[in-house]
Amino acid sequence: MWALVESGSVTQIYTRPKAITVGEVNYPANIFMLWSASELEAIGIYEVVIDNTNLKSNEYYINTNQSFDFADGVVTASYGTATAKPIDDVTDEDGNVTRGLKYNHKQVINSQAGGTLQSTDWMVVRAAEGGTAVPSDIATWRAAVRTKSNEMCTAIDNAADVDALATLYEYVNTGTEESPVMERPLGEFPILGE
Repeated sequence: MWALVESGSVTQIYTRPKAITVGEVNYPANIFMLWSASELEAIGIYEVVIDNTNLKSNEYYINTNQSFDFADGVVTASYGTATAKPIDDVTDEDGNVTRGLKYNHKQVINSQAGGTLQSTDWMVVRAAEGGTAVPSDIATWRAAVRTKSNEMCTAIDNAADVDALATLYEYVNTGTEESPVMERPLGEFPILGE
């Protein structure tokens, strides 16, 4: 990304090489690739340095648009302060509900649990319709999946804020450096046969 600086201010941003006019001179797109940084700067084109200090995960935050600043011969693109997405459901004055992060994350967990159980659902249906009983190891595993799903949803409900919710999904090494074991606070669904 490049910026055109005129009279000490950023006046144009170029996200990709393109033919440009600076002053009264036309330049082809290939100057962005062929010219050195000093040659570009001589006509007011500076490569943009990205400052991601305030950039946060789009899953949990609403980031501002980048703002561009020129100082000490450097153009910097930076983000303003990100705003946390609502963690709880929000109801407007008309009664319309916008679902918060907790609700959405619990929906995903419940969907994952349903998908995990799907391969053995036929056994439950067969047993309910008077057929062969569900094998005990399958029944135990299915109960463990439902229990884990409930535990995950409770952990999501107990998250105090957006950062606490995000932390539930972050994998950390609970083993050693030689024998790493990557786990997340939210946990994982049990695997059939393990």
